[in-house]
Amino acid sequence: MLQFARWKTTLVALVVAAGIVFLLPNFFPRASVEKWPGWLPNQQINLGLDLQGGSHLLLEVDVDSVIRERLESLESEVRRALRAARVNYTGIGIEQNAVRVRLVTLEQREGAVSALRALSQPIVSNAFLSVGAQDIDVTVDDDGIAKVTLTEEAITERRRAAVEQSIEIVRRRIDETGTREPSIQRQGDDRILVQLPGLDDPARIKRLLGQTARLTFQMVDMEARTGGRAPPGSVALPADGRSTSQQTEYIVRREIIVSGENLITASTTFDQQSGGPAVSFRFDAAGGRRFGQATTDNVGRPFAIVLDGRVISAPVIRQPILGGSGIITGGFSVQEANDLALLLRAGALPAPLNILEERSVGPGLGADSVAAGELASVIAFVAVMGFMVMAYGLFGMVANIALLVNMILIGGGLSLLQATLTLPGIAGVVLTIGMAVDANVLIFERIREEVRTGKTPIAAIDAGYSRALSTIVDANVTTLIAAILLFQFGSGPVKGFAVTLAFGIASSMFTAITLSRLIVITWMRARRPTKLPI
Repeated sequence: MLQFARWKTTLVALVVAAGIVFLLPNFFPRASVEKWPGWLPNQQINLGLDLQGGSHLLLEVDVDSVIRERLESLESEVRRALRAARVNYTGIGIEQNAVRVRLVTLEQREGAVSALRALSQPIVSNAFLSVGAQDIDVTVDDDGIAKVTLTEEAITERRRAAVEQSIEIVRRRIDETGTREPSIQRQGDDRILVQLPGLDDPARIKRLLGQTARLTFQMVDMEARTGGRAPPGSVALPADGRSTSQQTEYIVRREIIVSGENLITASTTFDQQSGGPAVSFRFDAAGGRRFGQATTDNVGRPFAIVLDGRVISAPVIRQPILGGSGIITGGFSVQEANDLALLLRAGALPAPLNILEERSVGPGLGADSVAAGELASVIAFVAVMGFMVMAYGLFGMVANIALLVNMILIGGGLSLLQATLTLPGIAGVVLTIGMAVDANVLIFERIREEVRTGKTPIAAIDAGYSRALSTIVDANVTTLIAAILLFQFGSGPVKGFAVTLAFGIASSMFTAITLSRLIVITWMRARRPTKLPI
């Protein structure tokens, strides 16, 4: 029993040393830790929104706008399909979730149905029920009214895809700002919950999330006159207020030369002519070819750079722009240029986001929570240590050392893995303090029973650790499974509780079974007692 493999001793020493090393940065100011050499651990425990303050935003995805855009696109497709099939029609328009058009003569009914049904596309979804479903339904009544209706499956799929894509774009934009440990979760069918711990500029985040960032390049319609009605194929767009131009409106062609979807990178730069901040961009191969061809064909004509329906600038093409790169100028400040580059890199939102709820948690409240949690932890720690010493004497001290190391390993593990510590997480730590000594209590009670049967100290300790092992493992593994399930299916505070509980269980099993046994064996080798003080 007194044999303890050297590799096990070395492993225990390394684990304890690693816990101390990774916990150490938490005892120094963050500004000081950031100056440490790169080879030293310099990660501190991430505090959640409830502990360090920050912003809480509840966003709503305007999924109805996605449906409206699809219907507008479908209207154009219907128009082109009927023209291609040489079907005479009139009164085309959008009615609820359908495109409605009147056929001039019922003799062309079959041709119209065939042309419109060709527009149907299968719904691509992971949902089992939508497999094989089509996105539109075509009907023509006896009065010659044809309706191309979006199916319920198509509407549901577009709403789902819009929310999921919005979550991804929101995540990219927030990551680009360098915000640490943001929490971005879906709430219900069309809402997104965003929690940003430690955020020092919530207005900037709201500005970034409130911008769709849909970028297009379109030619300016030189034949149209501003102030009047835009001719067919063109649209009047307002000028962005930051532009140095006095023009307040532009008539641009509806046809999009190239859009932001073809951008592969964007960054802040400075315009060589004006010296002001600008945004440089580069297209992918397809976008570069279209942009190069358009600028080659339209030398001497202006093209509009349109962001979210507003013309940022309308420079004149002096020469073909080949190579797929260029810059956007528009009287930006450095911050605005940085934000625009960030938005373009992150991609455009599929639909506008509305802020439904905004709450800020002050750092003062977080500091109070941290102080209350620390006080609860200290009281629990002292109470448990006192009880163990009174109940088990010297062996109680061994359990207390294991408990102290357990706390070190939890703190070091949270720092190493950059898991977020929340207020419920502190409750998990306090709970772990009580649970951490359970294993030692089981072992020590088993040793007492073996001593009562008259076994020698060595045999009693060996039997105590061996026979209590299976009970300890069973109890902790079931709790660990519960913690894993809480983390997987929980959210926010529940996850924070699950993280510290799982860390606590794993480290307490290590300290209670392996570390405390090593300490007891070391003591037995040194003292060779004839009677156990337990």
